[in-house]
Amino acid sequence: MAITAACALIPLPGKAQPRRLTLDALQALVATRSPRVLAADARARAADARVPGTARPPDPQVQLGFMNYTLPALRPDPGLGMAQLQVMQMVPLPGKLSAASMAARARVVAAESRVGVAVWEARTAAAMAYYDRWYAWEAARVAVEGRRLLQEAATAASAMYAVGEGQQSDVLRAQVEVARMEEDIIRMTAMEEVAVSRLASIADTSADAVAGAPVLPLFPDSVPSLDHLLLKALDARPMLAAGAADVRVTVADGDVARRERWPDLQVGMQYGQRRAEMGIDRMGSLMFGASLPIFARSRQLPMRAEAAAMRRMAEAEVAGMRAETRAQVTEARLAIASTRRLKALYQGTVLPQALATADATLNAYRNRGVDVMTVLESRMMLNRYRQELLALEADEGRAWAELEMLLGQSLLPTHSSPPESFHD
Repeated sequence: MAITAACALIPLPGKAQPRRLTLDALQALVATRSPRVLAADARARAADARVPGTARPPDPQVQLGFMNYTLPALRPDPGLGMAQLQVMQMVPLPGKLSAASMAARARVVAAESRVGVAVWEARTAAAMAYYDRWYAWEAARVAVEGRRLLQEAATAASAMYAVGEGQQSDVLRAQVEVARMEEDIIRMTAMEEVAVSRLASIADTSADAVAGAPVLPLFPDSVPSLDHLLLKALDARPMLAAGAADVRVTVADGDVARRERWPDLQVGMQYGQRRAEMGIDRMGSLMFGASLPIFARSRQLPMRAEAAAMRRMAEAEVAGMRAETRAQVTEARLAIASTRRLKALYQGTVLPQALATADATLNAYRNRGVDVMTVLESRMMLNRYRQELLALEADEGRAWAELEMLLGQSLLPTHSSPPESFHD
């Protein structure tokens, strides 16, 4: 709308035109610098580093013993003294190590899925803060324009009072409303500064790096059908993919738990030597053993029950996320549709009529057709409608950001300009 576009170009007093800040460039920065994304990526790398070790048996045990030494001389007994070297190796039954390795790989996939979730959550948080900042930025400029309109009414009231055709109370009322508009400018400027701080926090960077002039993205001309959006979200939402990966982890853990009741074999070799009358006697031994799961009722079997319960929990969480996704997609699409209808109403009817009313009441006041409060109210109403239109634009942007997170893909066209304001 021409009215909104004109307000967007009004500079704040004493401020030079800043650099541009686009949403897609901000989100690209957040995806690489967000502490949550970096933490999720490090967690995935840690899970991947644990995989090779799960396919290997426990480390062998080596023991060196000096048997039957006399005290306190610490000399080997002539008949029984012996030095002994023993090596023991635990050998899990076939299938145990492969099950543990599969469980570890499933955890890697789940951790990598969480990286995607963290990226989209960071992108969405950045978008929400970006639209808050864009609204405050533009609302401050609308307030500047509203102050100018009120100053026109105050000037007219002062002129009429100077020639004896107006009242001093009209001048004072007009000045009060101008001061209230100054308050709005200060409040919106403070809101914009808070939003800048939030953006810097999300991107883990300085406020100067995200201090460019926010540009409203171009929203798509049409909204896809609800059935298409639901199908896409249920198939591609990163959080659902992560939930499905968690289910696969619990399945693999259940396989590991079922094998825990199997005994582990143990193989050992022993070498010993001692001095004898005819020289040195050397001896060797070969040993076999196995673990006995005699506490299976209180150890291994509860592990199976735990794995089964964890699987049921993961499956229930995925079911809950799918139901939540359907509701959120529906709400986001309805929000976009409703804000577009309201924007069309404001742009086509409400704002043009409010602007015409503001001009007409000022002319009528100059001809003593209305009182000054009518003029001031019409001007303040015009300012309020302009800010409400800005709020609708921001609300639509937030709904698109929510929809992007639910679908796991970008829906808004990107800007071609580089993020010139980004720096450390």
